[in-house]
Amino acid sequence: EVQLVESGGGLVQAGGSLRLSCAASGFTFDDYAIGWFRQAPGKEREGVSCISSRDGSTYYADSVKGRFTISNDNAKNTVYLQMNSLKPEDTAVYYCALDPGWYYSGSYYLEGNEYDYWGQGTQVTVSS
Repeated sequence: EVQLVESGGGLVQAGGSLRLSCAASGFTFDDYAIGWFRQAPGKEREGVSCISSRDGSTYYADSVKGRFTISNDNAKNTVYLQMNSLKPEDTAVYYCALDPGWYYSGSYYLEGNEYDYWGQGTQVTVSS
């Protein structure tokens, strides 16, 4: 059974940093896409970033470009989201998701409709 466990969320002041981790287990796929998504109260889910395990290609939402960095440690089956220069509007529950293979564009994976597996989420709160 595929499991995704997020960690690293918390409370931080505006301008601060956090690093989220997504530990994946229970799968044997050679290639996969992992994405980070967020959902704030009363808002729709938003794609934040995604990465291809095949070649390490990364994609970002415009709202986080230049501030967030996604990376993948294949040996540990863990994907990280380094979040710098955090803003109050980054406050949300952050989820990671995994989809076997990499068949579509990065922008398509950022939409979030393709993923088969989702984690439980971790809360990120940025105070002003």
